[in-house]
Amino acid sequence: MTKQVLLVLLLTLSSFGLYAQKGSITGNVKDGKTGEALIGASVFVDGTTLGTVTDFDGNYTIPNVPIGTVTVKCSFISYETSSKENVNVAEGNSAVVDFVMGESTVALEDVKVVAKANRESEVVLLIDQKKSVGIKQSIGAQELATQGVSDAAAAASKISGVTKNEGSGDVYVRGLGDRYLSTTMNGLPIPSDDVDKKNIDLNLFSTDIIKNITINKTASADKYADLTSGNVDIVSKTLSEKISIGLSAKTNTNVLKSGVFDNFRATQNNNDVTLGFYDHPFNTVDAIRNQSWNTTKRDFPLGYEFSVLAGKKVKLFQKDLSIFATLSHENESKYSDGIFKKYRSNVLDESFNDTEEFTTEYSSTGLLNLAYDFNENHNINFNSVWVKKTKDELYESGRNGEGYVFDQDPQEDGAFVRDQNLKETTLWVNQLLGSHKLTEKNKLQWAAAYNTVKAEEPNRIRNEVNILDENTVQFAHVGDFQQRKSQQNIDDKEINGYVKNEYQFINQDDQKLKLTLGGDFRNKERDFNSLSIGVRAKGVQVASIDNLNEALVNGNLYAVNRLIIRNRKPDLYNATLNVYAGYLNTGFQYKKLSGNVGVRYEQDKIEVDWDVANYINRETGTPRIGSLSNDYNYLLPSFNLKYQLNDKSALRLAASKTITLPEFKELAPFEYVTPTGRVIAGNPDLKNSENYNVDLKWEMFPTAKQLISASAFYKQINDPINLAQTRGSSGNFKYDNTGKQADVYGIELETRFALIKAETTEMPELNVILNATKMWFEQDLLEDFQYNNKTKTDLQGASDLILNGTLSFSNKKEKEFKAALTGNYSSDKIYALGAPEDKQNSATLFNEAIIEKGFITVDMVVSKKLSDRFSLKLTGKNLLNPKIEQSQEIKKLGSGEVTDEIVKSYKKGISISLGLKINLNK
Repeated sequence: MTKQVLLVLLLTLSSFGLYAQKGSITGNVKDGKTGEALIGASVFVDGTTLGTVTDFDGNYTIPNVPIGTVTVKCSFISYETSSKENVNVAEGNSAVVDFVMGESTVALEDVKVVAKANRESEVVLLIDQKKSVGIKQSIGAQELATQGVSDAAAAASKISGVTKNEGSGDVYVRGLGDRYLSTTMNGLPIPSDDVDKKNIDLNLFSTDIIKNITINKTASADKYADLTSGNVDIVSKTLSEKISIGLSAKTNTNVLKSGVFDNFRATQNNNDVTLGFYDHPFNTVDAIRNQSWNTTKRDFPLGYEFSVLAGKKVKLFQKDLSIFATLSHENESKYSDGIFKKYRSNVLDESFNDTEEFTTEYSSTGLLNLAYDFNENHNINFNSVWVKKTKDELYESGRNGEGYVFDQDPQEDGAFVRDQNLKETTLWVNQLLGSHKLTEKNKLQWAAAYNTVKAEEPNRIRNEVNILDENTVQFAHVGDFQQRKSQQNIDDKEINGYVKNEYQFINQDDQKLKLTLGGDFRNKERDFNSLSIGVRAKGVQVASIDNLNEALVNGNLYAVNRLIIRNRKPDLYNATLNVYAGYLNTGFQYKKLSGNVGVRYEQDKIEVDWDVANYINRETGTPRIGSLSNDYNYLLPSFNLKYQLNDKSALRLAASKTITLPEFKELAPFEYVTPTGRVIAGNPDLKNSENYNVDLKWEMFPTAKQLISASAFYKQINDPINLAQTRGSSGNFKYDNTGKQADVYGIELETRFALIKAETTEMPELNVILNATKMWFEQDLLEDFQYNNKTKTDLQGASDLILNGTLSFSNKKEKEFKAALTGNYSSDKIYALGAPEDKQNSATLFNEAIIEKGFITVDMVVSKKLSDRFSLKLTGKNLLNPKIEQSQEIKKLGSGEVTDEIVKSYKKGISISLGLKINLNK
């Protein structure tokens, strides 16, 4: 199938037609007094949307300029706009237009507009990276379009040292995952959409709303302290004066398989979904008897996507109000099959060699941006982002009758598990940001946000049965209530904001000094409830696993107590996080040395009250009910230094202290059961981690689009938090401080360069981006987690090797043809740490760590501009379709032989989409 898809891509690539010829304009921009090159100056053809910015040498090229006589303009902040009229552009030739810019005392409004628009440009973002004191990297909308990126998670994975886990969608920075990362939008925190995650699922943000994504890999005083690997900041799009419509069709090779496409199954909930909106027909109590327990079927499970984008400037009080909005909706079907095993104390506990998962996803995203400039010194910006995501998941294992569960009743063989779940998430982010230049030396910035998240699992259905023979299915009853329906609701509300005042004391060519005084706050609250209602069906039999309704909606069986309903008390917890911080940051430059030195005082308070099953207060013996109140107060210093070796290379040094706070779901002792049956519980005794970070980086920018860099970093994590298997008979997983200290060392290499550089419009361009991160890490194990003579281990969730590469091509013609091939690799990482089953017999009775195997992903996108209004894009993702596996070392009792057993395995399939984009205004 991989060969077939690659053949389709190559045929599509070769089928695009010839291209019309146009001319180009090239030149150089210099300062009129010093003769120095001006970096980032805007050069554009008057009366058109054609333009670019100058590179590090002040050079520029504008391709695809219409033949004839044009006027070329150049603008740059604090310089007079310069025009060159009657520039003759000939077919296939390059007109040379140089500018010598004179300083201006008047702030030009159009210059600011151009600068904002260009922040999607790869060149401008590289200039930002070069000028930045801290260690950061960005990717803009232009490059995302070239690489065929569809969401923020995939976008972040194109940055050096960053990878996306194909199994979970998590983003890892320098091998460290969700726990050590923070996510913001326009510099403000945004909430998570998932009880199991600290950070929001970046897949929710389509690239239609992204101007650029920046990852800061070092901390500074103006950032929240709860980050160690980095901060991902999504900068949302602003004005784009155009109207466009996007249409696409998509599918997956797994879905196209015979027996899947014509028999694509979904949960019972999918019958009540319209365009991703679920209508609750029953509450959980009534759903037991009145709603079906059987699955349903979907016809023609192909995906689609629709998007619309529009922007406009209007006059309000004689000033420009910029309005920009996007709306998109997509549907996608997925299927995977594989195996699942579970071992307890090195003995097989569960085994299924035919797991299946059918997934139907609906996603809608909307963005509204309003920007208003009172004058050149004062502006405000309002952003509202709305996301609706609905995921219908049907998981089955044991349909072939070969399932095995060690303690199943009525028998161990023939075990069958079905889990039907619909997850519906509604996210609403509202931000208001202001910037005010009070004097030439004083600038004030502020922001406030109100965010809400409503995440629901309104009707989860779980069945565990035994297939006795082809005509007899009996309900399992080890726990008596293994047929159950449940609901779970998460309601998050958050207010956050900041204010910072920057004062410039010295602003000379080689000497600068500024002081920034600021503060920020974050108030977040979560209400959580989960209700599970079980049915005891001991000895009850039906003819088929596909018609469990034969018994479970049979009123007569309830009447004679063959079926007994258990109404459990709902599990509840309420949690609040309050963060208040103030900071002082000093920025300076003295000749070639620049940097910032700051200190941050942050006060964090987490409070959690719960009422959950399976919890006993150890001090009072009180069941279910408990609470905690944790205060964290820190003085956190940081510095970032940069020494400019020459005009193209620099050396950077950064150091900081950060913290890692436990999440609500890690503290509340609620037990969540995954579709495979793994139980993950919180731990009220969890402590926070304190982290110390040092970074050293050398980078060189040979040209505007070229970069070579090398970094070394070290992190010390005290009281590291990990997911580990627990001791005792439960076999559950729990979050714990498993050691006193973890040490992380790493090196990071990156380069981007042109294999073929487009000097004129007749030449194509072929660019390469390569980066690699190698890490070494080790943490000690506390005595409770030591087993089989193991006293040290790796970090949970961390990969020691990350490789990313992109090869992109453009013919640079009027009807542009572009292609990009990207590859990502992340090495093995620990899904969950091991632990002894029995402390006294830890050499033999233990559970080894579960390892997620490393794998390679390859994506390809080709696009063709058919005309000024129409363009096509063909995308292939996960072209190699690797196995995604988890393994566990098993030590056989008696012989002591150690084998590496695959405990989970599946393939995601190859995703293919074909899209058409229509620009309604050229």
